[in-house]
Amino acid sequence: MFVVLDDRSTVAGGYVACFEREGVAATSVDPNEFSEWFELINDSDIAVIEGFLIGAVASPRQLSARIRARSLAPLMGLIETRALSETLELFSFGFDDVLAKPFHVREVLARSGAIRRRMQIIDECVDVGGIRIFFDGRDPIVNGEVLPLPRRERRILECLVMSRNTRITKTQIFNRVYGIFNDEIHENVIESHISRLRKRLKQRLGHDPIDSQRFLGYRLKDLASDDAPQPAEASLTSLTQGPDASIPQSIIRDEENIDGSLRSNDYQRIGHVCPV
Repeated sequence: MFVVLDDRSTVAGGYVACFEREGVAATSVDPNEFSEWFELINDSDIAVIEGFLIGAVASPRQLSARIRARSLAPLMGLIETRALSETLELFSFGFDDVLAKPFHVREVLARSGAIRRRMQIIDECVDVGGIRIFFDGRDPIVNGEVLPLPRRERRILECLVMSRNTRITKTQIFNRVYGIFNDEIHENVIESHISRLRKRLKQRLGHDPIDSQRFLGYRLKDLASDDAPQPAEASLTSLTQGPDASIPQSIIRDEENIDGSLRSNDYQRIGHVCPV
């Protein structure tokens, strides 16, 4: 999830909408209320944040210092036009990167991924059980071939890979995919996404690579090391497993087509940039 800070609420909402069109969770916070908000959320919620995007704010230096006190997530400045003085100033405040409009959400993902790799937060790509995952919006490579995935399923697969050494609960996946403040969609939608993801992976791999246990969560199986004992985190989060779980159609709002009609895997074809 990305957090957007901009004194102009309309502009901040436009940035969030750009991310949502690409299937990336984002939320905007009023810069005047950010310090109180950031103080109240717990560490597990902060860990879900993939980056902070700061636009026109009154005190970027103070915001940068406040964020760095609790999070190592990439801190990126958003400016109206390229200006050397403004860019250098933001870097001096501790920003990791500066982008001038217009920009594409996939560019933000790629830049934040590069920052996290330099900080050794994530790798450029990860191989698990015949699956190679990238963290810049590209589809995974499964059994040596690219497997086109709807954006939500791709994000879930990334979550499973990043948590491959332990189990991850349905709630944790939901927070990473939909954001920690999304109360319009029920977290049971994750079961539907995982059910479809399993079918696609099983068709390509010949086996189901996702292991699930009731009340414990999901884990991506690595056949090369699956004989080794796996740690289990007994998080008693409400978790109803199984592809037959009843999910109202009203909450399944992102039925993307595999042909890419409702997802972006092609920068040139989609061409969505944040115009705000």
